[in-house]
Amino acid sequence: MKITELQTQRSSMPLEKTFKTALREVTEIEVIDVMIRLENGEAGFGSAASTWQITGESLASIQAAIEGPIKSLILNQDIEELEDILTKVERSCAGNTSAKAAVDIALHDVYCRLFQLPLHQYLGGGSDFPETDMTISINAPDVMQTDARHRVKQGFNVLKIKVGNNEQTDISRIQKIREAVGSDVQLRLDANQGWKPKQAVKIIRYLEENAGVELVEQPVPAHDFEGLKYIRERVDTPIMADESVFTPFDAFRLISMGAVDLLNIKLMKSGGIRRARQIADTAQSAGIECMIGSMMESNFSITAAAHLAYAHRNITYYDLDAALWLKEQAADKAITWRGRTAELSNKPGLGFS
Repeated sequence: MKITELQTQRSSMPLEKTFKTALREVTEIEVIDVMIRLENGEAGFGSAASTWQITGESLASIQAAIEGPIKSLILNQDIEELEDILTKVERSCAGNTSAKAAVDIALHDVYCRLFQLPLHQYLGGGSDFPETDMTISINAPDVMQTDARHRVKQGFNVLKIKVGNNEQTDISRIQKIREAVGSDVQLRLDANQGWKPKQAVKIIRYLEENAGVELVEQPVPAHDFEGLKYIRERVDTPIMADESVFTPFDAFRLISMGAVDLLNIKLMKSGGIRRARQIADTAQSAGIECMIGSMMESNFSITAAAHLAYAHRNITYYDLDAALWLKEQAADKAITWRGRTAELSNKPGLGFS
C-alpha cells in the first residue's frame, strides 16, 4: 500500500499557566502536525514540538526538514515495508530529531490503522497503564510550595520539581515543597543542566539528609558525561540522564562509563518510536531502567509516547503531564486520564478517530 501524500500544518495550543524551567518559559505549545495518507485513503498523524534549547530546532526548520528531504524519500513507498521507510527517515538528514519523530509517529499510526491494530499491541502489548508524575515549574519557593500543595490535592503523589538556577534557592524550593506535601509524596528533581558537578554533589548530599528525593535528572550540561559520572559516584540518590541521551549510542556510552542510574527517553530527542525502543532495549540489556518523558508537546506525540511506555517493560517511570497543562483539552482524545493514569484506547493506531 503506497504512501501518496504528506502534509504539514502549524498549530498552537495555549497552556493553563506558564511553564518554567531553568532553560525557558512557555505559555503555549507550538507544533508542526503531520498527516500521511495511503492510496486507499487511510491516514496517520504525528506532530513535533519546537525546543530550541534542547534539540536546536525551530518550527520553520522542522517543517522544512519534513517537507524537504524526508518527504522526498517516503512518497510512493510501500507502508508495509515500514522498517525500510523508518531507516530512510533516520538517514534523510543530520539531526532534526523532532522532525523525524513527527513523521515516525505518523508512519506508525497509519501502519497500525491499515492493519487495525492499536499501536501498543503492535509494540508488544502491556498490562499496567502509565501513571504520570506532575511537574512543578521553577518559580519562587513560596509559589512552588503552593503549586505542589495544589497538585497533591488533585491526586498527584509523584512530583517532578524544576530547579537549577540558584543553589540556595533550589534547596529552599525543595524544603518548602517537602514541608507542604509530607513524606508520602515522591519528589523528583530536574535541574535541566543547571548545576556544576561539585555543586550538584553538595546539594544532593544536603537533600539526602534533610528532604529526601527519589532521583535527580540532568544536574549538569548535556555534554558533561564525566560530570554525571562524578556525581553518581559521590551520592546515593539515583542520577538520570535526559539531555545527554539522544541516541542508542549515547545510552551505550553513558552506561559503559557508569555515569548514570537511569535514562529519560523522549521521542523528540530520539527521532521517534523506533529509536526510542532501541534506547530502551540498550538500557534493558545493562539493567538500567528508563523514564518516558516529553517536551511541551501535542496530544499526538504524548499519546505515541504513552503507547511505547505501556508496551516496553523497561520503561518504568512516566513523565507525560504536558497534555494536562493545556488550557483546553482536545475533543478528539486517544487517552482518557483517570487522575494520573493514562488509559489508552484500543482503537487502531494512536487511537484518534
